[in-house]
Amino acid sequence: MEIKRDNYLKKLISKRNNGLIKVITGVRRCGKSYLLFNLYYDYLINEGVSKDCIISVPLDDDDYIECCDPQRLSEYIKSRITETDKQYYVFIDEAQYAITKEEMKNSDVPIRLYGVLNGLLRKKNVDVYVTGSNSKFLSSDILTEFRGRGDEIHIAPLSFSEYYPAAGKDKYDAWQEYLFYGGLPHILAEPDNTSKEAYLERLNYEIYIRDIVERHEIRDTAGMETLMKVIASGVGSLTNAQKISDTFKSAGDKGISMPTISNYLNYLLESFITQKSERYDIKGRKYIGTPSKYYYTDLGLRNALLNFRQFEETHLMENAIYNELIYRGYKVDVGVVEIRVDENGKKVRKHLEVDFVINKGSRRYYIQSAYALPDREKIEREQASLTKISDSFKKIIITGGNKPVWRNEQGITIMGIFDFLLNEDSLDF
Repeated sequence: MEIKRDNYLKKLISKRNNGLIKVITGVRRCGKSYLLFNLYYDYLINEGVSKDCIISVPLDDDDYIECCDPQRLSEYIKSRITETDKQYYVFIDEAQYAITKEEMKNSDVPIRLYGVLNGLLRKKNVDVYVTGSNSKFLSSDILTEFRGRGDEIHIAPLSFSEYYPAAGKDKYDAWQEYLFYGGLPHILAEPDNTSKEAYLERLNYEIYIRDIVERHEIRDTAGMETLMKVIASGVGSLTNAQKISDTFKSAGDKGISMPTISNYLNYLLESFITQKSERYDIKGRKYIGTPSKYYYTDLGLRNALLNFRQFEETHLMENAIYNELIYRGYKVDVGVVEIRVDENGKKVRKHLEVDFVINKGSRRYYIQSAYALPDREKIEREQASLTKISDSFKKIIITGGNKPVWRNEQGITIMGIFDFLLNEDSLDF
């Protein structure tokens, strides 16, 4: 079964032979290798590129274990580039395997790997593509070492618009399955629910947790796992290292310090397992700082971590909306609106929350996630923060179900979750 990932494929095609190293990042098992080694490979073949001119190096494959040494990697690739008048395409899969533990541990830039990649860039007939499941060799490091010659393409598990056509079910059943088992592509190949659950549980413990523990040499594996469960349980809730530390202490576990918790949170972000949304003062036009909100990149991994026992559709829908906004390329913050209210004859400051303040270029939208709007009172409660925003950017409430899109007397657009997820231009309805 081929799952179309046209959004990412178009990005790769648009960057072909642009003189930059294309770095494809994302959480493990989200489809990076499939995108590069199947979809993009087939595209190049159909464009007339010879198979001999596509050099594939999957570093997580035992057959290529020697290439995990950057020197050997360089020698292997150069041995395959035999003609100067042909265009070659180099695919390096899971590049973090070519970064030593010392480089990971000490936060050093992986100079040897960057040296190999920069060396390839100097060859005019070579186009380089790299995948990775860790941001260690990205962010500011890649911009410094590649001197502006790195081009990141971040991909995520399947969006609902990608998942739904491949699921072969009506959208209501597909939606419930998506909320429960998430969007890792292999989920669609599992024959039944028991197999889906077993797959996700295995990934959590055999890949994600073990990967973080081994990479960062964490001794307190149980503490790391407990932290992941705390974040999973409180998806969409404001939190920070201090608050989590207090939670541990109230449970009788005083062995994890606040700095350690802060490190653990960063490890989850580095591995793309979670993403963070910071608070933004809408009227003051400034970031407030902690606490922040954490969302899981994949809902199935989140649910598996909690043994599929904590299925709150309200919070999961909010997480799914966040993931969709990231998928569409928006920068996403948590909005804060300060108001003054009378209490016992005194003016008191209060903060109202806007679930998502999203930006892309000059475009901005304010969005509330509301699983149900059963009556007028609930609508007024959900739109309270939106009505206090004085600028003219569009304000939207996304609710559960398949309700028609409408705009109320306050100028706020209300739309159902399916209209939002299945239409790329839904925010401009």
